[in-house]
Amino acid sequence: MVLATLGVALALLLAALDQTVVGVAMPRIVAELHGLSFYAWVTTAYLVTSTALVPVAGKLGDMFGRKPFLIAGMVGFVAASALCGLGQNMFELVLFRALQGLFAGVLFASTFAVLADVFPPEQRARMSGVFGAVFGLSSVIGPTLGGFLTDGPGWRWVFYVNVPVGLAAVILVASQLPFVRSRARMRDIDWVGTGLLFAGLTPLLVALSLTRDHAWFSPQVAGLLVIAAVMLVAFYIVERRVEHPVVPFDLFRLNVFAVPAAISFFSGIGMFGAVIFVPLLYQGVLGVSATNSGQLLTPMMLGVVVTSTATGALIAKLRGYQWLGTVALGVMVFGLVLLARVAVGSSPLEVTRDIVIIGAGLGVTFPLTFVVIQAGLPHHLIGVGTSQLTFWRSLGGTIGTAVLGSILVNRLPAIPTRVGLAGTLHDLFLAAAVAAAVAVIVSLFLREVPLTRPTAELVEAIEAAA
Repeated sequence: MVLATLGVALALLLAALDQTVVGVAMPRIVAELHGLSFYAWVTTAYLVTSTALVPVAGKLGDMFGRKPFLIAGMVGFVAASALCGLGQNMFELVLFRALQGLFAGVLFASTFAVLADVFPPEQRARMSGVFGAVFGLSSVIGPTLGGFLTDGPGWRWVFYVNVPVGLAAVILVASQLPFVRSRARMRDIDWVGTGLLFAGLTPLLVALSLTRDHAWFSPQVAGLLVIAAVMLVAFYIVERRVEHPVVPFDLFRLNVFAVPAAISFFSGIGMFGAVIFVPLLYQGVLGVSATNSGQLLTPMMLGVVVTSTATGALIAKLRGYQWLGTVALGVMVFGLVLLARVAVGSSPLEVTRDIVIIGAGLGVTFPLTFVVIQAGLPHHLIGVGTSQLTFWRSLGGTIGTAVLGSILVNRLPAIPTRVGLAGTLHDLFLAAAVAAAVAVIVSLFLREVPLTRPTAELVEAIEAAA
């Protein structure tokens, strides 16, 4: 089982690492392929397809077993990575990145859900902490690895490096991971709902990405948001009527699902507020030069790694473990408020302290929310529940980036100065703190799920009490 877990962890590392490792290579890629107008779309294409596929992949994993989807996701991801490395122009690279994102979505949906197939609830809590640490670790090593490969063998190796790692993961998972069979059939797949979900999420995510360059009420953004709203309403109507919905909306009536999903969404806003804009604080306000600004976030992600691992080990031993989330999110709010107080005369060490505090609070939420959902839902819904956590965290991050980016654009003085930028970032980090504070309030309603109690019995009890 150790080798199987290692293979699944490598699969998660592959998908998560690709969110950070490519950014460092982008200036070199643009210089060689001559496509500055496609710059943002290399990242956006990956984000849109990976986020949109997560709910669908989670449901299909519940229906047909997660092992074949995990293997298919890794094989597809490796192939798409090779295609990205072979890309001859920016259009091809964007296309291949979108394909890579599809398979990354399968990996994001499957890796955490696999824990429920191979570990009992007590050990599952510990492994959720380890996998949360792997997710955080990718943000620590990604920028450094990307810089090393770009300056060494060349930017194409940012993608080629996935091939040997991915093949090793495929071999380990294929040979060591048990296959939990199901009785689902192809005709059970909700094809209409799947299509409508893609048709709704794609314009939504693209519209949010466009807010970097367009106003919220511009025809481009507003038009896409209207299309997204129509498609998602149609998706909801269809899902209420089909036998095997992609997203069972009745789950939102369960405390063990709705509360962790809401925590993931609002904490995602606060997390991306720190991740995206802290380098700007370092360089624009404090005057710290950095060839690779992503490395400035290393202390935050180390905080995530340490607390995520520790929380996974503690959950199985603590009574009243649900309060860990409230305390941790309060710590995260405190860190964001401290970050908002940074001014021109502040020391870079103050920022380092603040982002360590944010990371420490954030790291607790990863294993906690996964454990509650996986212990509180019946086995045939674990893939849906787990993938929804990933989806809502990603969606919160995307919305948060768009909204906080709008604050930056609209409140920054016409002629930016360090003092003016500091004032704007003050408002921005306070807004992120408000979002995290909402997560604190939501966490007060989280119920403790006994990790040794049969999950089906637990859901029946919750539904009876509702």
